[in-house]
Amino acid sequence: MPLLFYWLKKRITMAKKYFGTDGIRGKVGEYPITPDFLLKLGWAVGKVFAEEGKNFVLLGKDTRISGYMFESALEAGLSAAGVDTHLLGPMPTPAIAYLTRTLRARAGIVISASHNPYYDNGIKFFSVHGTKLPDELEHKIEQYIDAPITTVESAHLGKAKRIEDAAGRYIEFCKATTPAHLSLKGLKIVVDCANGATYHIAPHVFTELGAKVISIGTEPDGLNINKDCGATSPQKLAKTVLAEQADLGIALDGDGDRLMMVDHKGEIVDGDELIYIIAKARQEENGLNTPIVGTLMSNLGMEHALKKLGLNLLRANVGDRYVLEMLKQHNAIIGGENSGHIICLDKTTTGDGIVSALQVLTEIQHSNNSLHDLKQGMQKYPQILVNVKVAKKVNPSEIPAIQNAVKSVEKSLGNDGRVLLRASGTEPLVRVMVEGIDLQTVSDFANQLADEVKNAITA
Repeated sequence: MPLLFYWLKKRITMAKKYFGTDGIRGKVGEYPITPDFLLKLGWAVGKVFAEEGKNFVLLGKDTRISGYMFESALEAGLSAAGVDTHLLGPMPTPAIAYLTRTLRARAGIVISASHNPYYDNGIKFFSVHGTKLPDELEHKIEQYIDAPITTVESAHLGKAKRIEDAAGRYIEFCKATTPAHLSLKGLKIVVDCANGATYHIAPHVFTELGAKVISIGTEPDGLNINKDCGATSPQKLAKTVLAEQADLGIALDGDGDRLMMVDHKGEIVDGDELIYIIAKARQEENGLNTPIVGTLMSNLGMEHALKKLGLNLLRANVGDRYVLEMLKQHNAIIGGENSGHIICLDKTTTGDGIVSALQVLTEIQHSNNSLHDLKQGMQKYPQILVNVKVAKKVNPSEIPAIQNAVKSVEKSLGNDGRVLLRASGTEPLVRVMVEGIDLQTVSDFANQLADEVKNAITA
């Protein structure tokens, strides 16, 4: 009982008013993603970091049109708090994490809604170490947000200047995560930048390493970020790879922290398969013996393929923040999500689409195998997800009839399948996921469980 009480107390104490698992995000023009709130947020962030000593804050953004407005609002708030701002302009989220660390900034701020459409936006933060802000700093920021805004004396107002060589610095960093002798000469690559923050960076990285690069999604207009392109819609990339007879394709999302790839046959290679390729390469090169961290949604096929290599898969909650936390808890270095967030802690501090792609390309060149060949070591199991609408939020683990149905399906699947039921954190939905070897069997079980959930909740 004391442990339960401590856990509940901690959960209540740590609850946040504005911050989610990855900063603050929402629809532009709807609270809190409004100019007045962002002005206040900039001031609150400035007050917190001003307490830690005089230093500047880096501020970057992706290519969505609202970035101009929010950049100005945050800069004004930081200035009112007496903090200098160094502006990066459009830069990938992982680039801002890297530059915050290497330029010794007090913090890094990213204006981005990642893979979301242009009409959403959000704010992410990085510490001086290039990692997510600790909870205690986010709590302090929230306390200032709810306090009246004040302005320092005019002589102490923060100044702003633009960092002109930010892109070049990050390009060199990305290249440095590969062996010095690596050459991509002979490879023809299609790179889809999702009309996002990597549009002026990713093509240069791969070109400077010797590849012949065909770029798409490199004409941002403020409204076309992630629209029918990039890591969330890699179908256009697949068609281009086939049309250009390229060796492979690389798809990044709007802020550059997700990666999907396409092999020379036009087949999409997702995050789970890429994590497997990177983990296998690390094991062969360095004798990797630490666990790989995935999520509750990581494919069972990856777990089985890693087991054949003698590597364990640990499952974190969905979200790269939770993957990173588990990596650190277990002194592990490779992890990520099937959506394409891939973290290589031996190379950088956060998920980075370009860096992750370079790790795969290094293995392609080192092994002299194609991407299509490298992914063959892992058989992806069919995975069916059914969303069941409910009148109100429920916890399926507390309903005996649902749990009995789950146990029955799990018994039928044995070691060749998996069942996951979870309530959505944002919508009145119960997500029913079943995976296994046979598609028809998996589909039948998923629909059967979805019906059981509907009946049990209705009853």
